[in-house]
Amino acid sequence: MGEEAGDLVIRVTAMPTDLNPYGGVFGGWLMSQLALGAASFVTRRTGFKAVVVGATDFTFPGVMAVGDELNVYARVKRTGRTSMTVGTQGFGRARASQDEVEVASGLFTFVTLDENDRPRPIAAAAQDFI
Repeated sequence: MGEEAGDLVIRVTAMPTDLNPYGGVFGGWLMSQLALGAASFVTRRTGFKAVVVGATDFTFPGVMAVGDELNVYARVKRTGRTSMTVGTQGFGRARASQDEVEVASGLFTFVTLDENDRPRPIAAAAQDFI
């Protein structure tokens, strides 16, 4: 994926337990992988604990099968005083292929927390890294 997709934050294989009743990869599993990747991305960028406070704009333009690899990419969309909104994209890749197809995307907003779980301003140094 190009730079427009952002940083690779998760690479995982879809397993039989990740299927919906119709035999496809469950959209909820895809959403959770996007959320895990976004959370890791925010924590790495800010150095702080971060919790999701909003999740929107989910799309599922492609499908995955058992054994396909999911690659999740994240990028900063917006930063606030104590929050960061991250755009995510998930791309599926069949095990025997190099071709990737977008299978999911979504936006997540996180608030960074201090040691007492109170909102903490994102440091200027962390914002410079973004």
